[in-house]
Amino acid sequence: MKQANGTLAVRAPRPGLFEITGQLQQWLDSARIGDGLLTIFCAHTSASLLIQENAAPAARRDLEAYFARIAPQGESLYTHDDEGPDDMPAHLRTALTQTQLAVPVRGGRLALGTWQGVFLFEHRNGTPQRRIELHLVGEGE
Repeated sequence: MKQANGTLAVRAPRPGLFEITGQLQQWLDSARIGDGLLTIFCAHTSASLLIQENAAPAARRDLEAYFARIAPQGESLYTHDDEGPDDMPAHLRTALTQTQLAVPVRGGRLALGTWQGVFLFEHRNGTPQRRIELHLVGEGE
């Protein structure tokens, strides 16, 4: 049994879904573990992680629009606004999604479905740099 740990620094170009599957795969290539389980953790309270459709951009747009409706921005809607009108909606969106994923690894590749990708779901307007922690446990190549 082998383990590997790492960190990705990710900055989305805009709020919404930003695919990080390629960056994860590059890291996996360097980890040299063929079969195992990759834990992916977003170390923030205003961004989250999703496995989602990665072929049809309309699916991402619809998901982003849905979250904008259920956790809208607005200065009069929330008491917590320490970092601006997008602060509390970002926390709500994170609470409704997840900050951690576990993805099987087979033959050194993420064992995702045909149309699946791993996404950082950025909930802030300013799109700060995000720290994604990685932990892989498995058998060597």
